[in-house]
Amino acid sequence: MIYRKWTFQDILRISELEKECFSEPWSYRMFADAFSSRLFYGVLAEDGGELAGYACETVLFENAEIDNIAVAKGYRRQGVGAALLRELEREARELGAVKMLLEVRVSNSPAMQLYLKNGFGGLYARPRYYPDGEDALVMQKSLEDLPEKTAGRKE
Repeated sequence: MIYRKWTFQDILRISELEKECFSEPWSYRMFADAFSSRLFYGVLAEDGGELAGYACETVLFENAEIDNIAVAKGYRRQGVGAALLRELEREARELGAVKMLLEVRVSNSPAMQLYLKNGFGGLYARPRYYPDGEDALVMQKSLEDLPEKTAGRKE
């Protein structure tokens, strides 16, 4: 398995996997717009050229917000999601973030288990957060107790 930073050329494959994984997926355009931001970081997992998963975040000052993590069906429960999450954490620390935040559907117990196992805790619920009316759980992880970070954003 190879983990690497996204390129613009990866966005089409990423948006296709997004459609397979989520009932209300981000569009190609949403990914392209996010990719163009200097606050954005995306990593993907490839297995023999096949897209196994991807993750992305937005890092602004001390906060890193996880935007998406998705793993293809054939690669679930094999540590791909955890490895992608660790890569987001590494990059967030390098960019000076001291905490990570995310929203997760209250019905998405596999994702919640991943986050809990990796040090995230629940903060509060956001009622009717998703367009279909489902609530979101906001989760957070402190990065301050992790290895030394580099201040500032890479150029």
